[in-house]
Amino acid sequence: MRRMIVGISGASGSAYAIAALRALRAVPDVETHLVLSQQARQTIALETDATAADVEALADVVHRDENLAASISSGSFHTEGMLVVPCSMKTASAIAYSFNANLLVRAADVCLKEKRRLVLMVRETPLHLGHLRTLTQLAELGAVILPPVPGMYAHPKTVDDIIGHAIGKALDQFGIDAKSFARWTGA
Repeated sequence: MRRMIVGISGASGSAYAIAALRALRAVPDVETHLVLSQQARQTIALETDATAADVEALADVVHRDENLAASISSGSFHTEGMLVVPCSMKTASAIAYSFNANLLVRAADVCLKEKRRLVLMVRETPLHLGHLRTLTQLAELGAVILPPVPGMYAHPKTVDDIIGHAIGKALDQFGIDAKSFARWTGA
């Protein structure tokens, strides 16, 4: 069984997180470990018809953000890595500078120190120089910066098509084919 950590920060884009958890649930050999920030709980309620409890029900294991003693806070707990979706600039900054005040950031920090895949679906626009420097620092540390940018070559027809493309690209980083988007086949 492969373990994947999914962190949900308070940035706009809760639908991406829900889609990621649904896609991972469909993969039989993946066990998901979920951690939601306090702000994520509020954003989920503001942006979707789901509750935080509905989102938590999509995961195999749920960890409280304030529990810095959780299994995912230790490098000895083996995982494939972590997807932070969406990733606020506040969370990205905390990860970049190892400000481990909560479990979401600590789990991401563990992925970096253990050289495990850390994919950040950063949600902010426009980006100012401070944001860009933070993202550069994260890339230099080994994180994959993967903003949810739609691939128009797939001719998306719905918002779900756009979300599916972004989640498919993110899960590709872990070698997981979510089969959630049309791949480029060439001209």
